[in-house]
Amino acid sequence: MDEELISKKELLELTKISYGQLYRWKRKGLIPEEWFFRKSTYTGQETFFPRSRMLTRVSRILSMKEDVSLDDLADAFSPETPAPADADTLIKRGIVSADAMQLFLEGRDDSPLSFDDALHAYLFSQVLVSGELSLDEARLMLDTLRTAAIRFQKTPAQVLLMRKLGVFGCVALTAGSDALPDKDTRLIRRLDLTAAAEELKLKLL
Repeated sequence: MDEELISKKELLELTKISYGQLYRWKRKGLIPEEWFFRKSTYTGQETFFPRSRMLTRVSRILSMKEDVSLDDLADAFSPETPAPADADTLIKRGIVSADAMQLFLEGRDDSPLSFDDALHAYLFSQVLVSGELSLDEARLMLDTLRTAAIRFQKTPAQVLLMRKLGVFGCVALTAGSDALPDKDTRLIRRLDLTAAAEELKLKLL
């Protein structure tokens, strides 16, 4: 099924951004060129965008642009994978707690962390520090994250953390997919892996 689109006019009205802002962000690389579609309508040629991705991207830009330069945001939104970060850097910058990193590295060899490894350690640390998950639950989440990284590769994905009658479970699915748990299942957290990767890139700048 084709992705739902949003017109430029509707986008500007919904987000309260200006025409100038939109095209400045495009020039800076914050919005990919391939997201701009020209389509014929009864009023002539109009510009459309992938609705969900565009609204999410604009929301992220607006929420971060006061604290982060547009150039840094462009780096964070770039599909290019940055150089991997070593464990000491992640700990020293407060991105991953020392205790969580020690647990994350258990059973690993001395090979450098990839960016995916750093992302998984970042999320692993978050759920442990917040107390949302037990250690065993966090390890199950890690297994799901690693499987999703292999299965989905560059496809935007999310992981749902859930609990039903005290039993933890998680599921990975492509971003935008609908998931409807039954009434006895409580959603603990929805991990947007693209957003988490962008956050991590900014922390590593």
